[in-house]
Amino acid sequence: MIIKTIKNIPGSEITDPLVFQQRRTLIKAMAAMMLTGTSIRTGRADSSKPIWSAVPKSRLSAHELEVTPADATENYNNYYEFAFNKEDPSSLAQSLRIDPWSVEIGGEVEKPGTYQLEDILSQHPLQEYIYRFRCVEAWSMVVPWVGFSLGDLLKTAKPLSSAKFVKLTSVHQPDSMPKQRNNAMLDWPYVEGLRIDEAMHPLTILAAGMYGNILPKQNGAPLRLVVPWKYGFKSIKAVVKIELLKRPPISSWNKFAPNEYGFYANVNPDVPHPRWSQNSERLLGSGFFTPRRQTELFNGYGEQVAHLYRDMDLRHFF
Repeated sequence: MIIKTIKNIPGSEITDPLVFQQRRTLIKAMAAMMLTGTSIRTGRADSSKPIWSAVPKSRLSAHELEVTPADATENYNNYYEFAFNKEDPSSLAQSLRIDPWSVEIGGEVEKPGTYQLEDILSQHPLQEYIYRFRCVEAWSMVVPWVGFSLGDLLKTAKPLSSAKFVKLTSVHQPDSMPKQRNNAMLDWPYVEGLRIDEAMHPLTILAAGMYGNILPKQNGAPLRLVVPWKYGFKSIKAVVKIELLKRPPISSWNKFAPNEYGFYANVNPDVPHPRWSQNSERLLGSGFFTPRRQTELFNGYGEQVAHLYRDMDLRHFF
């Protein structure tokens, strides 16, 4: 599939992208940075050899995107396992234990198994993906994720022809997550799902970093889903389990409020949320007088994904 690229973003607006020269060295560097907070940009295996080289850019969008300031995205998060407001997760999430980490893959596959994070990252070269991210609450941001194709990971488990859907489950760590501990609002752990063709689409990624650094805990570390043409609640954080299924899974928000949060959750300005309009969005990090942005069908990625839904009636919510 040929993916249309966009114009280069000025270097002054985004951290220079980086990746590994040697994959095994990367894993050691990531572990060290999780403990010390060292930047990917400056991490070194010793005093003379740089760990990182340039991350290949994958500008999969029809737009020229101005990246949202990192401090805005790292301090404004929906992470209901920790808090129901946007500000507290940036501090509360620091208690989350992310080392060691593994992902279980099972269900309708030939090769089920549990994969250590370091092995996953060593087998799937990281790339930079600059995506517009649209929240169902009608705000948006542009994030330079560092990650790899979810489809490539699923292929390692060899999906069976009976696999029609993908269920993703987040970590269950109630001793670190206050809202899990209190059984507040949702049935934990958090669950999301995709159709198999959505999961295998080249725009769908698992992110391990952003802004050239290790993914912050409040943004979904150490591994989160990113599906740029869907509302943000589909992009599940802290993934520990992936199951390929014959039938669609029941996702957490769809179970909690099915009239407001559907399974597909495709961005659509013409279909309002039951409690607010979706035809425009507030740009995260923008000034008070900045005009709202007009929301685009499929968040602007229609050229790449509209064919997936050609037989669906998009007038219905999600």
